[in-house]
This record gives sequence, C-alpha cells and structure tokens, in this order.
Amino acid sequence: MSVTGPDFISLQVSDLERSAEFYQHHLGLVRSQAGPPHAVVFETKPIAFALRDRIPGVGFGAGTRPGLGVALWLQAPDSQDIHDRLLAAGVAIASPPIDGPFGRTFTFADPDGYLITLHGKA
Repeated sequence: MSVTGPDFISLQVSDLERSAEFYQHHLGLVRSQAGPPHAVVFETKPIAFALRDRIPGVGFGAGTRPGLGVALWLQAPDSQDIHDRLLAAGVAIASPPIDGPFGRTFTFADPDGYLITLHGKA
C-alpha cells in the first residue's frame, strides 16, 4: 500500500464568511453544497479545497504567518487577470507576476495572511 497523492486541502481561517467571500469574489471559486457547518467547501478539481473555522489554540493576528513553510499553488488559466483584479482591490501581492515553467505565476496574501500562488499552466 502507498499514498497516491493529495486528496483534500483546507485552510483554517479567523472569519469563515469573510474568507469564503474573498475566495469567491476574487478567485471565482464556487461553493459546494457539501460540507459540514464549520467549513466552506469549494467545487475545485481534481483536489477539493475548503476553508474551515480555526481549531481552538490556533492563533491569528499581528506577527503571525499562517501556513509558514507550506506552499499552496492553485491553477488559473487567467492568472494575470486575477492578479490585476487583486491588485486593484488592494490585496497584498507578495510576488509579482513572472513567466515561468508553470505559466504566468504570482503570489498574494489572503485575508489571514496565507500566501497563495496562482499559476497559468497545468
């Protein structure tokens, strides 16, 4: 037996509705009807992506860097357009767009400070 690969990704967030709105509005993710009441699951493929209320003991706030050491990359064929919309909305861009082996790639910070990388090619 062996692991076949990632199957589900979720981020703990400080304000579930605020974060869900951010991912819907800025990235165009669509909420799934599935999922428990403490989480928002999005209709992403091939791997499910969700946001969930934080587990007790997990802190957010000034000086914290959630997910430090973890790289979360999402594919978006229109990554430059999304970058431009995020920038216009005042979202912090951690790394500006570059053209690399995964297409047009950039990194932004979500409402809790998670660094998310978007890239254009599969």
